[in-house]
Amino acid sequence: MDIQTLVLVLDSAIRLSVPLLFAALAGLYSERSGIFDIGLEGKMLMAAFAAAAVAPLTGSAWVGLLAAILASVFLALVHGYASITQRGNQIVSGVAINFLAGGLTAFLGQAWFHQGGNTPPLPAEARFTVLNWPFASLLRDVPIVGTVYSDLLSGHHLLVYAAFVAVPLTWWLVYHTRFGLRLRAVGENPAAVDTAGISVPWLRYRAVIICGVLCGFAGASLSIAQSAGFVPYMTAGKGFIALAALIFAKWRPWPVLGACFLFGLLDAGAIRLQGVALPLIGPVPVPFMQALPYVLTVVLLAGFIGKAVAPKAGGIPYVKER
Repeated sequence: MDIQTLVLVLDSAIRLSVPLLFAALAGLYSERSGIFDIGLEGKMLMAAFAAAAVAPLTGSAWVGLLAAILASVFLALVHGYASITQRGNQIVSGVAINFLAGGLTAFLGQAWFHQGGNTPPLPAEARFTVLNWPFASLLRDVPIVGTVYSDLLSGHHLLVYAAFVAVPLTWWLVYHTRFGLRLRAVGENPAAVDTAGISVPWLRYRAVIICGVLCGFAGASLSIAQSAGFVPYMTAGKGFIALAALIFAKWRPWPVLGACFLFGLLDAGAIRLQGVALPLIGPVPVPFMQALPYVLTVVLLAGFIGKAVAPKAGGIPYVKER
C-alpha cells in the first residue's frame, strides 16, 4: 500500500469515526452519572432528521445543527424523566426511544417531503462544507508531509475538528473540574453525593442533557456534513457501535477516541476492499464487506476488551433516604 492510498484510508477513517466519537462521548457523560443509555441510536437518528429538515428552510447549517441539538435533547429529557424522575427501567426507556425515533423520522419524512422518507438534497449553504488549511494546495505535491497536511489534516468539515476537540475537553471536565468529580461520584455512590448536599437528580439531568447535545452533533454530522440529506435509518447501528466503543474504552475519554477511530478504520477498510479480488479468494461479496465492521466489533469486544467495570450505580434508580 503506497502512502497516497494509506492517507486516503486514514482520511476516510477520520470522517467515519466522527459520529461514533460524538455519540460515545455522549454516552460517557450519561453513564458516568449512573444513567445507562442505549438510546444513543435513536437520538442520533432524530437529530439527523431535524438537521436535514430545518437547514434548507433557513439556508444555514448552523440552524440545522441547533435543530438537531434541540431534537436530541428533547429525547434525552424523555429518557431522563423516565429513568430519573419516574425511576423506570433505563434499558426499556432507551429501547423505546430507538423505536420511536426510527418510526417517527420515517413517518414525518414521508408526510412532509413525499420522497419515501428521504429529505430533499441539501444545497451547499445548508451543509457544513470542507475547510482547507492555509497553503494546503501549495504543499500537496511535497512527498509525505504535503500529502499528510493537504489530504489528511486539511479538507474536513468543521464538525470533524469539533469532535476531536471534544475529547480533551471531556477529559478536562471529567477529571479536573468539580462537576466532573461529582459526575463520577454520583455514578459510583449517589448516596454519598446526596449526603454532601448535592442534588443527585439535577446532576444526572445535567449529564443527560450533555448527552443529548453531543448526540445532536453526531446526528447533524451524518445528514448535513457527511451527506446532503436524510435517509431513513441512516445511522445504521452507529449508536450501538458507539456504545460498544464506550465499553471497549472502559468509560474513559482518550481510549474512547482510540476505539472510535479503530471502528472507523475497520469501516473505511471494508469500503476500500469492496469489489477487490483477494488472493485465493477472488472478489469479496459486497454484503460481507458491509457486515465486516460489525462482526469485528463483536470479536474485539469479546476477545480483547478484558474486564470492563461499569459505574457501580449504573442502571440503578436512586431513592433518597428519609
